[in-house]
Amino acid sequence: MNRIHYLFKNKQERVLSIYFTAGFPHLEDTLPVMEAIQAGGADIIEIGVPYSDPIADGPTIQDSNKIALDNGMSMKVLFEQLKGFRAKIHIPVVLMGYLNPIIQFGMENFCKKCKEVGIDGLIVPDLPMQQYLDEYKSVFEEYGLVNTFLISPQTSEKRIREIDENTDGFIYMVSSHSITGAKSGISEEQIAYFKRVQEMNLKNPRLIGFGISDAETFSIASTYSHGAIIGSAFIKKIKESQNQSQDIQDYIKAVIN
Repeated sequence: MNRIHYLFKNKQERVLSIYFTAGFPHLEDTLPVMEAIQAGGADIIEIGVPYSDPIADGPTIQDSNKIALDNGMSMKVLFEQLKGFRAKIHIPVVLMGYLNPIIQFGMENFCKKCKEVGIDGLIVPDLPMQQYLDEYKSVFEEYGLVNTFLISPQTSEKRIREIDENTDGFIYMVSSHSITGAKSGISEEQIAYFKRVQEMNLKNPRLIGFGISDAETFSIASTYSHGAIIGSAFIKKIKESQNQSQDIQDYIKAVIN
């Protein structure tokens, strides 16, 4: 059983996924950050594959992408770093990347490498669902990779149900119609959207992302979904950290406890 399926079979609430950019703040930080995320008690690790034009991301993650690329991070380097990570990491690990660099690397080659190192799933924000179904679904399935689609407050009910039908993992609920970034609080408008989707009784679990940053926003998001994804706030935390492993664990424990 894929680790993502196993996780949601055994845990239906307050699932925490932590996003960070590979090779940030330093090139060799990828594995140490993963180990600290797991030690802190997070449920899923989401590794961002650095890209020069991360269209869904706000200034914090854009900046981390630039720093990682300047550090020398690439798809090839990332897969080298991930070799053998399963000796230490037992929780689900998802790669989040954009379509252009994946296609340049070769979709089948990319999926094959993911399986070889032990990746469980992919989030490709700019991959159209029809293109996925027509061209890539069979490749993802061949290499045991769960694909995650994103929905937003602007996504129609018809489209959400199509996405739910063609998803086999979890749905990434973008909390607002904007780029990523830690924002202050969650609005009534956002809560109305969370409730609307919750009442659709979708077959797949849902994680809320964009604007989740602390215990309060995590708890609110978890009230209306199976949990949440934290990205920008975590990136800021590791950029400022003087004691990376301890600060990561303290931050995650403060969010979930």
